[in-house]
Amino acid sequence: MIWDPYHECMDVEQRRVLQGRRLRETVARLKANVPFYRERFDGIGVNAEDITSIDDLAQFPFTVKEDLRDNYPFGLFAAPLDEVVRVHASSGTTGKSTVVGYTEQDVDLWSEVMARSIGCAGSTTVASGLAARSSQCLRAIPSAS
Repeated sequence: MIWDPYHECMDVEQRRVLQGRRLRETVARLKANVPFYRERFDGIGVNAEDITSIDDLAQFPFTVKEDLRDNYPFGLFAAPLDEVVRVHASSGTTGKSTVVGYTEQDVDLWSEVMARSIGCAGSTTVASGLAARSSQCLRAIPSAS
């Protein structure tokens, strides 16, 4: 089943252009909002405006679990805490916990990814209900403010 014909059937070159644009946007957002990434990218000379394609991703350093622990709890969040609607954390059994926060847009995107994955595996009913239900459930949760 094709869940999202526009993105899933996109010409390879169109997809590479889209990925390059999204990579530039992500680097710009990280440099603007996360000191850890600003320092790391500045240290290797990565600037959003210099990215020409998704192939430039090969020059980026990996983010490892120790980076998550060193910036505990919220140091790697690129969104303000008041926009975070869901938090996942490890138990920390092998060291300091790691924390990941999600905005409403992140949760909606994850629902889309799961629906596409389930659809790709052959389901038609589960995938169509998954994306709709996740967003509706999230919006039904009252704000903590």
